[in-house]
Amino acid sequence: MSKIHIKVIQPTQIRIDKECDHLIIPGVAGDFGISFDHTPFITKIRTGVLQLFQNEYFEEYAIHDGFVTVENNVVTIVCDTIEKKDEIDITRANASRERAEKRLKSSEENINFRRAESSLKKALVRLGLNSE
Repeated sequence: MSKIHIKVIQPTQIRIDKECDHLIIPGVAGDFGISFDHTPFITKIRTGVLQLFQNEYFEEYAIHDGFVTVENNVVTIVCDTIEKKDEIDITRANASRERAEKRLKSSEENINFRRAESSLKKALVRLGLNSE
């Protein structure tokens, strides 16, 4: 099987730079798969789980906000944060989920609901990745 190259870039470093057979990316319109010779495009990504497949082995990462380009069997993702399962602090993710849920239920006027929703989504992805 022919390979595709994936590169994931955060503001301070390159986190992933390798080849794989197939990957699944959380796009804003839903998850989508990329395989060899995929049509070139660019799109935004949402908070979710990035899956990389190599033979029978696969890796999962919590990924948060950014964009992806696909061209000539090279997938480049630029994102705010990407975390492996073992990099996630479960206690912190649970606390973040609880804070976000409390803010979303609040009737206070000074609550930034978009920020609370974003925090909740990130916490749920982190916790979901660790529940497997």
